[in-house]
Parts: sequence; structure tokens; C-alpha cells
Amino acid sequence: MTDGLENREVILEFTPVGNVMRVTAMDTQSLTEIVISGPKSSPQALLKSNALKRLEYVLRKKGIIS
Repeated sequence: MTDGLENREVILEFTPVGNVMRVTAMDTQSLTEIVISGPKSSPQALLKSNALKRLEYVLRKKGIIS
């Protein structure tokens, strides 16, 4: 997990939609949710990493984490 999310609980959901994998990540403390999508053939670890980075970016932008 990225440094900014180290002590936070995050729920990840992977949903296949045609040739695309939709990844939802939600921070349970702030109820902030992001959605990314990528090729279904992408490694799950890469999609998870990208989703966590996006969630961290949004939380920093909102001032929820520093």
C-alpha cells in the first residue's frame, strides 16, 4: 500500500465489464471512493496499485491525508 494509506482501511472491488476491468477503491474512514478501469488482461497487482495511487491522490487533494 502507498505511504499515505498506510494506516487506513481500503476496500477494493474488481468488476469485469467486457474487455475492461473496473476497479473501485474506497477509503472506509472518509467514505471517499474512486473508480479506474484498465484492460482485462492487465495484472491484478498493477490495477490495484493504480487504484490505490489514485485514491491517495484524491485524499491528498481533499486535504484528508497529508
